[in-house]
Amino acid sequence: MTGISAADLDAGQYAANAIEKYEAIYGRNFISPGGKETAQEFLALMALQPGMKVLDVGCGLGGSAFLMAEQYGVSVRGIDLSTNMLQIARARCQAAGLTDRVAFEYGDILDFNCASTYDRVYSRDVFLHIQDKVRLMRVLKNCLAPGGILLFTDYCCSAGSHSQEFEAYIHQRNYFLCTVNYYHSLLAQAGFTEIMAQDRTPQFIDVLERELARLPADRFSPSTLADIMQAWQDKIARARRGEQRWGLCMARRPML
Repeated sequence: MTGISAADLDAGQYAANAIEKYEAIYGRNFISPGGKETAQEFLALMALQPGMKVLDVGCGLGGSAFLMAEQYGVSVRGIDLSTNMLQIARARCQAAGLTDRVAFEYGDILDFNCASTYDRVYSRDVFLHIQDKVRLMRVLKNCLAPGGILLFTDYCCSAGSHSQEFEAYIHQRNYFLCTVNYYHSLLAQAGFTEIMAQDRTPQFIDVLERELARLPADRFSPSTLADIMQAWQDKIARARRGEQRWGLCMARRPML
């Protein structure tokens, strides 16, 4: 299992009112930094071709899955532990007429068994919920067909000790963060090649600042708006201090 239960996710970070807040900030169908804009940027790196099969790990509300199907003509299987988000994703998939190319299901990636099935595996800011990252990388590699590509972004941390504020944040969110360099090591250990592990923290700060500047004040009560603004300002401060990082990783499963 991942480091947090599905019930805890649906009752906390991905409760219905929390999902509504995320969408108001990130845009319809998105719950990760940068919304549609960054999704399109990262999808462009994956060399997607019509007819490919993609596994979207932690698919959320389905925004990236819909983009992949509509813009690249691929088939997407999205898995997530949040039944709240899956319910929304399925309804919107039906409304968009994409059920022939996109399917969503409840599932824990650590228990996934789909040997050599997918041409691409994609994930956005999900692995922070998973404690056993060694096992995670093995499972992800196993899901890929030979020559297949894995791409993910994730919240990361700096090396060494951290402030009490940052430690409290990690504990409160039940996150399991690692450094970008450690992700590189994990990918190599799992047998991936052509590994790219980039620290995208400057981009993360820019995204957060732009999101903060365009918060839809009319969508929230004054107290809720103040809470969201404080949360974004805290993230920006942690990132500027260098404690909270944002990583982009991409790697290939060897042909043999």
